[in-house]
Amino acid sequence: MEEGRHDHTPEEARVFFDLVDEVRALFHRLRAAGDVLLQEEGINAQQRGLLIDIATMGPQTVPDLARKRPVSRQHVQSQMDPLVERAIVERRENPEHKRAWLYALSDEGRATVERIRRRELRWVERAGLPVPVTDLERAKNVLSAVRKHVEHEGP
Repeated sequence: MEEGRHDHTPEEARVFFDLVDEVRALFHRLRAAGDVLLQEEGINAQQRGLLIDIATMGPQTVPDLARKRPVSRQHVQSQMDPLVERAIVERRENPEHKRAWLYALSDEGRATVERIRRRELRWVERAGLPVPVTDLERAKNVLSAVRKHVEHEGP
């Protein structure tokens, strides 16, 4: 067995998959809530995620965005094309790769991201959360550690 690794007990495996089920259920609920919050902008949850990633990380290529999810490049492209058509995102030449465009937020894209963030923040503030912020921080850290482990160890 590799150093730092150990076999997990059936109880640990059960609790892990209970966590996975909760994350999946939360993801679907948040996606549904996001769709309602995004209606006014005329974008979907996948497009919101792409916009937030570009706002956070700066201009990105479609392959970079696809690897982060992980989904196909074609799927990401199908989500980006309407954003380009609506001038929310703009294509820029990529000095590192002639065939892979860089996608960046336009001025309208930056304004769109700000409206989305304000709307989401108002929703969370209005709805309240049933757990203390310290528990949310701990949960974020646990989920981050599990995600990184799965990314590294994968099936």
